[in-house]
Amino acid sequence: MTRAALILGPLAVAAYGITRIIGKLDDQYGPGLDWQLAHLFGLAGMLLFIPVTLHLRAHARPGPLRETTTAVTLLGLAASTVQFTADMITAAIADDRADMSRLQQGFSDLPGIQLAVYDLGPQLFFIGIVIFAALATRTGRLPWWSPALLLAAVLLSAADLNLLPVTGALMLVALAIPQNRTTAPTPAHTHQRT
Repeated sequence: MTRAALILGPLAVAAYGITRIIGKLDDQYGPGLDWQLAHLFGLAGMLLFIPVTLHLRAHARPGPLRETTTAVTLLGLAASTVQFTADMITAAIADDRADMSRLQQGFSDLPGIQLAVYDLGPQLFFIGIVIFAALATRTGRLPWWSPALLLAAVLLSAADLNLLPVTGALMLVALAIPQNRTTAPTPAHTHQRT
């Protein structure tokens, strides 16, 4: 599951971005099939990044930084999951774009929702995944350029959501490619103490 998630998670992020761009071409993005499909890709991406996060955690040195980063990343994924789910539900029950906006505003006006689910919460995932890549680099599990690519991916998506396809592609290169190049241990490494 982890190897598949390392590939499918970033691909889902890219698919979300591509579907979102296509949906906006006719200025009728949401509610509708294009909105739901884009958000389904986004939701799938966030869920797939849960095993990716746990995989990266396993390759970081034990300690407070690893545990804090785990909590931060999973909180960010939880916030993103709530956001995608809420956006899909409001779109499903809305009559039109104005109704969807009204429903979304009603949800985000609930105490703490705007900050936790829209403004700050999802950013925790992106911060955490970059830190985890840096920690995995320190243990030799990822190459030095993986955290740099992930940071670039995060900054691109923060600058413009239309760059999400590039973000997904950079995440794929940063996380999946190094994992696929990992070789089996040589006999000299098979008797290490654990």
